[in-house]
Amino acid sequence: MARNQTSAEKRFAQSEVRRLHNKAIKSECRTFARQFVEAVAAKDEKLAEEKLRALASKLDSARSKGVLTRNAVSRKKSRMATLFNKTFKASK
Repeated sequence: MARNQTSAEKRFAQSEVRRLHNKAIKSECRTFARQFVEAVAAKDEKLAEEKLRALASKLDSARSKGVLTRNAVSRKKSRMATLFNKTFKASK
């Protein structure tokens, strides 16, 4: 029966730890995004703006950790800002 080399086993364990860490960060970003969308749907401008700032911060944090790419973060922030502006700024 073939056995992985020790270094390969170590690399596998490291990859698994990183995968779980990245998964948690992505999940956190999705949670913040969902909270923002819910605030927009509730037409609560103050709460939505607060959630948008928190989401942008969380996305930037994920970018700095290498979990998300620069373009993905920019796209997500842009789409959320567009949603916010369409909902609250266009009506004024």
